[in-house]
Amino acid sequence: MRHIRNLTTVFLLLQLASVSFAQYTLRDPDAILLHGEWRFAMDPNGVGETGQWYRENAPLNRWDQVTVPHCFSVDPRYQFYTGTAWYRRTFPWQPTPGKRVLLHFDAAYYETVVWLNGRKVGSHEGGYTPFYFDVTDFLKAGTNTLAVSVDNNTWRTNTIPGSKDNNEPNDPFPGWINYGGLIRPVYLTVEPEVYIENVKIDATPDLANGTATLKIKTRLRNTSAQAVLPKLSFRLEQNGKPISVSWKPQTGSATANQVTVLEAKTSLKANDVKLWSVDQPTLYDIQVVAASDTVRTHFGIRKVEVRNAQLLLNGQPIKVAGGNRVVDYVGLGSLEPDWLVEKDLRLMKEAGMELHRLTHYTPSETVYDWADRNGMLIITEAGNWQLTPRQMDNDTIRTKFRQQFREMAERDWNHPCVIAYSVGNEYLSEQPAGQRWTKDMIAYARELDPTRLYTFASMRLNTLPKKPEDEASQYCDFISTNTYGNHATVLKHIHTLYPDKPVFISEYGTRADGKDGEAGQVGHLEKFLSDIRPLPYVIGASWWSFNDYLSRHHGTNPDGTRPWGLVRHDRSKRPLYQTHQTGMAPVTMEKVSFVAGSEGVHQLTVRITARADFPAYTLRSYRLKTSTTQRTLPDLQPGQSTEIRLPVRGFTNRLQLEILKPTGFSILAQTIDLTNDTRTSNR
Repeated sequence: MRHIRNLTTVFLLLQLASVSFAQYTLRDPDAILLHGEWRFAMDPNGVGETGQWYRENAPLNRWDQVTVPHCFSVDPRYQFYTGTAWYRRTFPWQPTPGKRVLLHFDAAYYETVVWLNGRKVGSHEGGYTPFYFDVTDFLKAGTNTLAVSVDNNTWRTNTIPGSKDNNEPNDPFPGWINYGGLIRPVYLTVEPEVYIENVKIDATPDLANGTATLKIKTRLRNTSAQAVLPKLSFRLEQNGKPISVSWKPQTGSATANQVTVLEAKTSLKANDVKLWSVDQPTLYDIQVVAASDTVRTHFGIRKVEVRNAQLLLNGQPIKVAGGNRVVDYVGLGSLEPDWLVEKDLRLMKEAGMELHRLTHYTPSETVYDWADRNGMLIITEAGNWQLTPRQMDNDTIRTKFRQQFREMAERDWNHPCVIAYSVGNEYLSEQPAGQRWTKDMIAYARELDPTRLYTFASMRLNTLPKKPEDEASQYCDFISTNTYGNHATVLKHIHTLYPDKPVFISEYGTRADGKDGEAGQVGHLEKFLSDIRPLPYVIGASWWSFNDYLSRHHGTNPDGTRPWGLVRHDRSKRPLYQTHQTGMAPVTMEKVSFVAGSEGVHQLTVRITARADFPAYTLRSYRLKTSTTQRTLPDLQPGQSTEIRLPVRGFTNRLQLEILKPTGFSILAQTIDLTNDTRTSNR
């Protein structure tokens, strides 16, 4: 969500440090970045607050210099430090009468306390979701001193994520590193006294008539001392072109020092509706104006539903592969600069990974923006990673989870790529506490966002239960199962329990350092595909994990890595990557004939078939590419084929062919042997 304002004066006041701000994209183009050079100090004894390290005149001779965003866990000077650390910087300011100034943190891991000019502003708990403070009354003309303490100690039983309270040996930590620091952008925004705090857009298509309805909820915060009657206006665009619609706005008063939500509705004619999908990720832009404040955000029009054990996107069944991406990269830890997001998601897309549960916490919003633009389906998950029954029944833990879930949902609910939310991973879902958690948290989440599907990743369906009511998946819209073997038997049992619910395999896979090494991963995937392809109720399968990562969890290698990935920690490809790309392509390609012609001009005929088993969905506007030409394929329903005749010039024994998505991604590359009637190799 982007605010649009005139902040020329403010920009002139702020002297930014020399750092490449283009590494991190902010959705608010007028944000005043606080990236760059900060001072940093570890506080292992927890004396910083009592020692007033936040005061303006605190001596800094023993403080180091770091560049924010910063992950101190991978900084060689503080590697794998766990505890409190402090950040400080100064910035100039000039008062802005009649305005409010907000200090934003896109995420800081994990427990954050903020001081400005020696005064405590506030605190926040949670490592992956955004938060902000109104610092208007803390600012002063001239130089301002910002101090932030960040504690990454989530080895406790009362944090999310955190340690378990089961007292088992060698199992105190979550399955990933507690990367600490100001890990995402820090910035200021300047708002009018009555400003738009959030916008939620519900875009619902009428698939039968081709029309759509839009409902916009605008949350206004009135920081003034008087009630106001805000008037909202809207500007709707698609691909830069305005769309004329008639709005039915809700009118009402915005009470002084309160938050007000106003709704507006409109309808779109069939000519103005273009549906969002994985191959046609059409986006709309909307501007919401409230007096002097303007917010711009994008959204997509699509319908996601489950029916008869199928996942339907815009009324059509879709079954696709995916992956679990752990936010971990060599030298960066949990930092996510734009180039890394682009690198990872492009690798995933070209590996045939279209439907993801993005691990056990929410990544940078840049991930969701990329998925919106390029067509990915995402199940996003808040932080219940293997909480014990005592923890799930604990009121404090429940409150913290709800807070983190709300912050996640309110940031992401306009992203069309987000089709579902998960309320946890691998907890004891057959026990009463697990049942209560699932039912209660899904009910809470639906109040926030009733437009999404809901699930959680169960590990208890592999051997349990005997009856559907014995396990918490009964409360889900679709089943998510973490299953690492015996796939056919387990999945058939799940379908027997829940015959009307589609099944998503939220985790499966094997490590690259098993007894058969990297070749064992390839064999595991091939066996897996042969197991699930006859099962029509399997809608997705997400390999654990897309990438290798560091961990302290038991079973981690002596070098600190867990080698599950299609790609290694540095993103170099394993042999599994190519096997996944070929096996998870929604098409197959085979040579039909090759007719040698005169004067070196020959004709190759290939058959392109849309898979009918897994993965499978309707293919539209796909292209066949050779080294010299491209041909658009006819639309293919699952199971349909088409034959394409290609001219081949010159004398060659092999021809490289590629299948491209409408979005340009290469999903299948194959070498055709022109000397006989059999396919000889794949890339």
